[in-house]
Amino acid sequence: MTTIAPSLDDARLAPGELLQIWVRHLSSLLIPLSSLAFLWTGPHAWYIAPLFMLPVIYALSIDSSDSVELRQPLATTPAWPFDLIVYVLTALQFVMIYQLAVMFSHQGFFSVDTVMVIVVVGGNSGFSIITAHELIHRKRPWEQWLGRLLLATVLQEHFFTEHLRGHHARVGQDDDPATARFGETYRDFYKRTVPGQIDSAWRLEKKRLGDPDMGLFDARMLHNRLLHGAMIGWGIGIAILVAFGVVPFIVFLMQAFMASRLLEAVNYFEHWGLRRKTRNVRPVDSWDTHSWFTYYGLTGLSRHADHHAEQTRPYQQLRIFEEVPILPTGYVGMVDMVIGRNDEFRQHAVRELQRRELGPFSSETPAEEREAAEQTAREILAIKLPQPTGFFGPMPRDAADWLRRIAIIAGIAFVTAAGVTWETGSDASLLARTALHGWILCVFWAATRIRIGHVLKGGTEGVAWTMAMSVLVALGALTSAVVGFA
Repeated sequence: MTTIAPSLDDARLAPGELLQIWVRHLSSLLIPLSSLAFLWTGPHAWYIAPLFMLPVIYALSIDSSDSVELRQPLATTPAWPFDLIVYVLTALQFVMIYQLAVMFSHQGFFSVDTVMVIVVVGGNSGFSIITAHELIHRKRPWEQWLGRLLLATVLQEHFFTEHLRGHHARVGQDDDPATARFGETYRDFYKRTVPGQIDSAWRLEKKRLGDPDMGLFDARMLHNRLLHGAMIGWGIGIAILVAFGVVPFIVFLMQAFMASRLLEAVNYFEHWGLRRKTRNVRPVDSWDTHSWFTYYGLTGLSRHADHHAEQTRPYQQLRIFEEVPILPTGYVGMVDMVIGRNDEFRQHAVRELQRRELGPFSSETPAEEREAAEQTAREILAIKLPQPTGFFGPMPRDAADWLRRIAIIAGIAFVTAAGVTWETGSDASLLARTALHGWILCVFWAATRIRIGHVLKGGTEGVAWTMAMSVLVALGALTSAVVGFA
């Protein structure tokens, strides 16, 4: 039985109430604007670039807190102010791609800025897929095209075809490549889902064009949407290569890859372990979260069950269902958990499905399948979770471990120093620059140890990282003043 949580009175929002809700949704601008600030102010000194991780870290901290949003929307909520946010987010992504190319036309590849592309710009590019997802579900063709163009900026335009015509039709079934199976790890899911979704989209498009067996050189292929999307996406990449150079092209590919990783992390946990047992999609075929930040900061993505119940419902109208399984954190926290601590996610997911008697633990599940699921659950719950570690892992335990760690740092320092020397033609000796880069890596390591120590003593993630970055800036400024080059 489908149960919708108690709704607000069916009345119109007062202007002040509407404004309050709209302002909360402006939190969706946090990640895009911080990403643009990173690109507008670059290139950066090595000890300044990591500061731009802080908005993402604070978003993670808020998203993993106890702050929830359980209120149901009013059916009379006007659409236009919330649509305006979607259009602004769309414009910001296009500006970001341009600024990415401009910045790295003046910045070498061997820099901390390049690493931050993965965290800051790649994180925002993954966020842009959320905006694209909202747009491709709209009924107006021009909005769907905006969504497709957004997907092309991260080389994921096939998502338009596969998500609308594949995933929504087959969610929770064995033939849906975007549904994670019970017990499946994120690593195994990613290797399976990426080629699976592309193959599925290709077959769906050939079917739409009238012949599932048509060849690549069939004249009807000129109308293939996947080919159109690939031409637009890779056309953007080639235009960057020609106009701005090789390094901007490489970082464009890096941000697109990171966006793919984030997209599939979301796909992974939105339906993990849930297998549809009815013709129609039910709320219990999706995972939800009640996180305040995910609801307001990620344009309603937290209420995924209602999205599958009515896929054209705009983000500000998505409802809560009481019977659905609930994720331990919001989506930002879940991405961090799925990619970095996958066993921890799987253990939570197993317990939640067992508690609610959903997925393979449902009474509708055949006894043989349920017994196999119980065995898999015991194996997952028996996994011993590792303790929190720093950037380079746990503290070394013995002399051999110390030597291995030093060798890794020395190797990275030499490669990056050689790269900078080659790119800049610097007069500084390779030995001196290697020593400097080794020192930089040691500073990073020390900063993360401070962060971990703080977290273990009960501090919040945001405060801990702020302390670590303060140490990084202080040591970085002192180093630059002493050695005279970065």
